Amino acid sequence: MDNYIVSTYTFYLYIDKIDKMTITQLQYVLAVAEHRNFTLAADKCFVTQPTLSMQIQKVEDELGVLIFDRSKKPIQLTDIGQKIVAQAKNIVNEADRIKDIVDQQKGFIGGEFRLGIIPTIMPTLLPMFLKSFNNRYPKVKLIIEEMTTEEIITRLKNGHLDAAIAATPLEEEKIKEVVLYFEPFVAYVPSSHPMAQQAEIDPADLNVDEILLLQDGHCFRDGILNLCKRKGSGEKASFQIESGSFETLVKLADEGLGTTLLPYLHTLDLSESAKQRLRPFRDPKPSREVSLIYPKTELKIHIIEALRTVISGVVRGAITFQDVQIISPLKK
Repeated sequence: MDNYIVSTYTFYLYIDKIDKMTITQLQYVLAVAEHRNFTLAADKCFVTQPTLSMQIQKVEDELGVLIFDRSKKPIQLTDIGQKIVAQAKNIVNEADRIKDIVDQQKGFIGGEFRLGIIPTIMPTLLPMFLKSFNNRYPKVKLIIEEMTTEEIITRLKNGHLDAAIAATPLEEEKIKEVVLYFEPFVAYVPSSHPMAQQAEIDPADLNVDEILLLQDGHCFRDGILNLCKRKGSGEKASFQIESGSFETLVKLADEGLGTTLLPYLHTLDLSESAKQRLRPFRDPKPSREVSLIYPKTELKIHIIEALRTVISGVVRGAITFQDVQIISPLKK
C-alpha cells in the first residue's frame, strides 16, 4: 500500500512538471532537435540565443533529465531526449490544429498553407491554377516550394508541409492520396528517327539506351524506366546525358542526340514546329497519376478540398484522355 502511495505521488508530481511546460518551450526544443545548433534554432524561432537556451534549460530542470548532449558537435539528442522530442512533435501539432478545427467549424477558408510540388509538375500546373485559387480564396496564404518526392514525404511526416502535389501511388502508410488527374506520356522524336514515321508508338518501340532522361531523383525519370521494361540494345552510347529540365532534353533531341518523353501538359507550351515532333502512345496510353497528398492526421481539409476543386476544374479542360495505363513512379 505504501508503494502505491509513493508511486501515485511520483506520478502526479511528474504531471505537475509537464503542466508547467509551455507550447513555446516545446517549439524551442523541436527547433534545436532539427537544427542541432542553438544559434540556428534561435534564429528560426525569432528569439535570442540566450533566451532559447534558458527556456530549454528550464524544461530540462523541470523534467530532471538532459534532452540534449551539448558536449557533442553538432548537438545530439540523448536517449530520453529522442523520446521527448517525438512526444513534443505530437503535442505541438495537436495544439496547432485547435485553430484549424475552429476554422473548419466556422467554414472559414484562410490562413497559412504550406504546399510542396515536384519539379516536373510545378512549371506547368502552377500557372494554370494559382491565380484562380488566389481570386477565389484570397484569405489563404499559400507558401509553395518546389522539391523532390523524397523531400516532400519527409516534410509531410515531420509537419513542415500541409500538403503536396506529386506523382502517385507512393505506398506511404501515413499519407493520404487524392487523385487530381491522369497525365499521359508523349514521345518527342527528331525527324531523322525511324519512329518519326509512325502516327502512334508502342512502349515496345522504345529503346532505353537512346532515351534522354532527367537526372536521378526525378520520379518522372523512374516512371520512364519502368515503362521501358526492355533493357535496350546492349550497345554503349558514346555519351551519357542527364538533365534537370525538359527544355534541355528537347533541345538535345532536336540535335538528333536521342528521343525523350514528356508529360502531356508540358507539350502544350511547345512551339508549333516542335509539336510536329510529338508522337502519342497507343491506347491504353502510359500515364502518370498526379495527386494531392497530405498526412492522414491533417485537419486543414477545407483548404485541401478547395485546392482539389480548383485544380481539377482547370485541368479538366486540358486533359480529356480516358484510356490510360498508370506507370508507377516508384523505383523497381
